[in-house]
Amino acid sequence: MKRITLLLCIICICLQINAQKKEISLAKDNIKKGTNLEQAESSMANLLKDSANRNNEKIWLTLYEAQKKQYEQGNEKLYLKQDYDTAKLFLSVKKMFQTLEGLDSVDGLTDKKGRVKLVYRKKHAAMLDVHRRNLYNGGAYFVNKQNFKEAYNFFDMYLNCSIQPLFTGYKYGETDKNMPSAAYWAVYCGYKLQDPKATFHYAYWALKDTVHYQYMLQYLAETYKMEKDTMRYVSVLEEGFKKYPRFPFFFPRLIEYYTKNEQYDAALSLCDKALQVNDSSNLFKFTKSSVLLSLKRYKECIDLCDSVIAKDSTFLGAYLNAGLSYFNQAVEADKALKQTDKQKKEIIQLYKKALPYLEKYRKMVPDEKGLWGLPLYTIYLNLNMGKEFDEIDKLLK
Repeated sequence: MKRITLLLCIICICLQINAQKKEISLAKDNIKKGTNLEQAESSMANLLKDSANRNNEKIWLTLYEAQKKQYEQGNEKLYLKQDYDTAKLFLSVKKMFQTLEGLDSVDGLTDKKGRVKLVYRKKHAAMLDVHRRNLYNGGAYFVNKQNFKEAYNFFDMYLNCSIQPLFTGYKYGETDKNMPSAAYWAVYCGYKLQDPKATFHYAYWALKDTVHYQYMLQYLAETYKMEKDTMRYVSVLEEGFKKYPRFPFFFPRLIEYYTKNEQYDAALSLCDKALQVNDSSNLFKFTKSSVLLSLKRYKECIDLCDSVIAKDSTFLGAYLNAGLSYFNQAVEADKALKQTDKQKKEIIQLYKKALPYLEKYRKMVPDEKGLWGLPLYTIYLNLNMGKEFDEIDKLLK
């Protein structure tokens, strides 16, 4: 019985081997004719799914030839300006790299005596090196199509060549000037995919790309924020502002962080540094006035807002901060339990000074009643402005 079972197993193996040989032969025949190439590729890929075939070099080589033939046909059509799927062309290149890198892992296995005898590495590395630039171009193509996942795969493969055993001796990390640029686009794709691991993976290389450095810092900052790594988030923002103070990303986010955490001195220092770079920026001046308002340095806030209004009468934020500076002083003075007549007059004067600023602000942004509503309500009440008070009282109710 055992002999019969063994015989049946041998027969099955022989049948499988014969079937495999026929399949490889058919694929080779199709490759030679340039027909049914996708079928040839698919049949070889299916054979490699069986772990028993993983070390069969003939299958790997036939798979590569099927992919290469498809690439050559597509390239020829593009050259002749005939219709062809460009995405398919680039994907063929990527599959060629995947296949020969897979074969290289088989080529690098030790024999029974523990020796490694590389048969294909040098030849295959030279063959792929010619096409490597198309991995970069493929990544750029898919970025343009906003297919960031596929684009990342291309840039990842392009960069990964620098550590692949197959390309030992090429030293892409030292000789390829496009590595930082490819790394930047890989980071960009990771950022677009909101994938922190992909974003950080090539950050070291990408930071060497001086052309996109400010954008790199932006992507890293936003990714650190996504990861809730506040220390690194702020550190990158600070570096970004120091190197690129005019770049619109860093300043507002640093101000937001400092003010949210009541680090007003740091916020004020940041505003002063920004104004040293661009002393005509109303945005920087308005932001500084907001910080001064939070620090209760009202006179400085008013003076700054007046200087902004003098140059740009449409800059609405300056009206709000100047008005609130007068208003807050009045409210704080009004809290005193005992007030002299002189103090009462001073309070009234402060409300009067706040009034034109806040009414102007209301006129410019009538929908922002959450900002001007209560201050004007209080002012109208204290200045006995009955008509105006009744109107705003109804509005706020």
